[in-house]
Amino acid sequence: MSDSTTSHPEGTAGGSTSRRRRRGPRTWLATLPLLVFTGLCFGVPLGAIAFGAVTRTDPAGGATRLTGEHLARSLQGPYLGSLVGSVQLSGLTALIGGVLGVLIAQAVVTSRSRALRNVTLTASGVLANFGGVPLAFAFIATVGISGVVTQLADLGGLGWSLYSFTGLSVVYLYFLIPLMVLVIVPALDGLRPQWREAARNNGATAWQFWRHIGLPVLAPSLLGGFVLLFGTAFAAHATAAALVGGSVPLVTLKIADALSGNVLTGQENVALALGLDMILIAGLVMAVYLPLQRRSARWLR
Repeated sequence: MSDSTTSHPEGTAGGSTSRRRRRGPRTWLATLPLLVFTGLCFGVPLGAIAFGAVTRTDPAGGATRLTGEHLARSLQGPYLGSLVGSVQLSGLTALIGGVLGVLIAQAVVTSRSRALRNVTLTASGVLANFGGVPLAFAFIATVGISGVVTQLADLGGLGWSLYSFTGLSVVYLYFLIPLMVLVIVPALDGLRPQWREAARNNGATAWQFWRHIGLPVLAPSLLGGFVLLFGTAFAAHATAAALVGGSVPLVTLKIADALSGNVLTGQENVALALGLDMILIAGLVMAVYLPLQRRSARWLR
């Protein structure tokens, strides 16, 4: 048999496989800086948090031993209440912000005005990154107890309070809605017009198109946007600290109090345990999102 039957021309599958094998080590080498950066910036802090959450150091002898005391305390009493409060606030604001953000993004995508799209996306990029103490001060001056809008509209007489769960939710929506707009606009752009035309030609209504085509294709992006909004609200600290202090139980505020010793001293390891609890909750949320993302990512290629 001649050698030509066993050789692999460059355009064949064998040639492609050999090229991929040759590129493999170089690909890993190219990603090495990213892996090192990820390990230093995420792996080392995560390891330190996990180590501090499950160990206890004897102040007298300096001996370190494993313990589950800190994790147990982080799931009891006011610490557990702060975790529940953060999950409730993050879930509610992520859901409302996601729905409103999708509606705004859909209006922008379907609009024929290029100027409207540019203005909306630019404003969303600015507002999504506006937070912390400046945002808290802006809301206090506007709808606080002595705020301009509060006095003009007599919001106090209507039972409005900025320094409450509801007030903090409104403040969080200020930057969560623009963030959802930025996330979902590319996914809406990925919905091909041919799909809508094919559905219309087959007698499908607008609701049927969204029910059977649009929403299933957008489901990973929608869920991914919800996860991003949830994580952003869940980890927010400066805005809540400047606005409500300790009146609304949030885990980030409890961590800050435990680290600074505002309430009790010697609670640093409990703060690390609370941080580990936050990481586990975020991991559970991501575990729901990733399988759906891989399942339907091919539709938006």
